[in-house]
Amino acid sequence: MKKEAVILLNMGGPNNLDEVEMFLKNMFSDKNILTMKSSALRKIIGGLIVFNRTESSQEIYRQLGGKSPIVGHTKNLVKKLQTRLGENVIVDFVMRYTPPFAKEVIEKLNKQNVDKIYLIPLYPQQSSTTTKSSLEDFEESYHNNDGNAVLVEIKHFFENKTYNKAILEKIKESISCDKYENFEIIFSAHGLPKKIIEAGDVYEKHVNKHVDILKTMMKDEKMDFKEIHLAYQSKVGPMEWLKPSLDDKLKEIKNRGVIIFPLAFTIDNSETDFELEIEYREIAEELNIKEYRVCRCPNDSDLFVDTLEQIYKKMR
Repeated sequence: MKKEAVILLNMGGPNNLDEVEMFLKNMFSDKNILTMKSSALRKIIGGLIVFNRTESSQEIYRQLGGKSPIVGHTKNLVKKLQTRLGENVIVDFVMRYTPPFAKEVIEKLNKQNVDKIYLIPLYPQQSSTTTKSSLEDFEESYHNNDGNAVLVEIKHFFENKTYNKAILEKIKESISCDKYENFEIIFSAHGLPKKIIEAGDVYEKHVNKHVDILKTMMKDEKMDFKEIHLAYQSKVGPMEWLKPSLDDKLKEIKNRGVIIFPLAFTIDNSETDFELEIEYREIAEELNIKEYRVCRCPNDSDLFVDTLEQIYKKMR
């Protein structure tokens, strides 16, 4: 019987404090992140960023229990998807910047004589900085390790109805028994430098389309928020980034609560559990926002498992 594998791809996060420097080094040596043509210049700039950010990043992960939550959530998701797809399909995951790396997972797959590998990047919207980077990394490593299975890939899934139901489920959990009209909702997407978008990256277009889809679905579900917003978080450095920033958008919220949904992430990580939950909460309190709530990502929810099963079956 022919063997198949479903491999989930994500950026990763430190499994312990010692991996923080590795995480940063790998991220800032990625040509899809630092896009200058000169590899020597990338190495110099990347090295400076790592030097300046390692200690502060370690402190962030220290506050999160000494590691990123992304790996634990992903393991739970893999376990549930494996149960769903059965023993004839191997389900595993690869991280871009921290273990498990592509090479070690590929070595396992080669030993099991897999004929077809389905690559599913866990980024709802496509971007060169995420989707392209993860797919290129796996494919290059696969061919370097003498793999001969057929590779099948998907590049985005923000239009998947079941996935968007998973998002609405998390928003409803955050609202609980309260009234929607007492809140505004901000879909917060990870920001990107404008120059990446101007070079042809489709991320901003996908984010805008995704918000439009969710607006329609929320209207159908009578989730009548006072206002629905889109903002971008995580800006670093002096370059112009996508706007509006989440900082500026929070300043518009007057006399009601705010719900934040992390639109660009399927799995909770430091940018949801620290940046949104802690840093932006402090900003919201300074702005006297009545109530500040951050939704959980889909993580290993049943609806997200349903989504991945649908994607796999559609790719076959």
